[in-house]
Amino acid sequence: MRLPLQGELVDYQLVGTPVAHGTYEPARSRLAFAAAHVVADPLGDNSPGAPAVIDWEHTLGFRRHLWSLGLSVAEAMDTAQRGMGLDWVATQELIRRSAAEAPDGRIAVGVGTDQLTAGQHSLEAVTAAYEEQLAVAEGVGAQPILMASRALCAAASGPDDYRKVYDNLLAQSTKPVVLHWLGSMFDPALDGYWGSDDLDTAADVVVDLIAENTAKVDGIKVSLLDAAKEVALRNRLPEGVRLYTGDDFNYPELIRGDEDRHSDALLGIFAAIAPAAAAALKALDDGDLTRYDEIFAPTVPLARHIFSAPTPYYKTGIAFLAWLNGFQPGFGMVGGLQTGRSVPHLAETFRLADQAGVLTDPELATQRFRLLLATHGIDA
Repeated sequence: MRLPLQGELVDYQLVGTPVAHGTYEPARSRLAFAAAHVVADPLGDNSPGAPAVIDWEHTLGFRRHLWSLGLSVAEAMDTAQRGMGLDWVATQELIRRSAAEAPDGRIAVGVGTDQLTAGQHSLEAVTAAYEEQLAVAEGVGAQPILMASRALCAAASGPDDYRKVYDNLLAQSTKPVVLHWLGSMFDPALDGYWGSDDLDTAADVVVDLIAENTAKVDGIKVSLLDAAKEVALRNRLPEGVRLYTGDDFNYPELIRGDEDRHSDALLGIFAAIAPAAAAALKALDDGDLTRYDEIFAPTVPLARHIFSAPTPYYKTGIAFLAWLNGFQPGFGMVGGLQTGRSVPHLAETFRLADQAGVLTDPELATQRFRLLLATHGIDA
């Protein structure tokens, strides 16, 4: 076929061999969560600013696919378009439906403050919003992930305000939570989270918070796209507290780890490369590091492209690949976010997905992408 790459149509022959499908048991050596997206109902009004209308059959079907591969699901995270099309009403139903189907409790749930309207809010209001969402997560028996909050970032005047809110929430939680540090490249409204623009100073705040609440903190999910910063933080965590990598650029080396420690995984890219992730983790369990590297290496260029700037629109690439692979009937997203990436960007996503072996049915993927190109006036 012909792909629109670098301003011209380029002849392209698919070259990848799809990663073998199969079912897997959860990995023994690492905890691995895939942050799953939501499928928009093609009959719903999912225009920008409208309440989300979700295709529940395909949304839950995609989660069953992830569970069948041995992955756990990180539900209602930013990959599910929290703060970018998925409203709190739809989020609650998503949490309840997904938790009801999760096998062996293999689900963690994003707890945030996005039911608050845009604008300035008091710390008390922010805390109350977190508490409302924490109650929903605990009510379905899911592990809470205390998501980074735009409202808290706007309300806090310094590290002490973050400590006040998080200490309060941790005191209330009935099970250990996962903290969440999302860098400003994912959400500019989170710049200066933990009370400082300096990452090392911010890390000091986080380490102190965890050290004083170790019984209530299972781990921290870090998405800074900076492997050195993640390793430095990982090495400072108290024994038994996990570092869940959210680094969609450097995940193979961080999950593999070093002689001291390793990172577990809570990644949006795992939704796009789920069969490869499952196979790589199986190889790691088996001690076959050569195979681990062989499987993961070709997925990294794809991940770096999907999560390229402007990074918040990585969600478009996740939904695009789900559509190509037959997990949803159309390439639509809540909030109309399917327009978040250009056709040339999607063409490069297609090419890199083929080379990574994550187009599970290349014939179907090619057929569907040809249809999309045709709607944009491109004869592929």
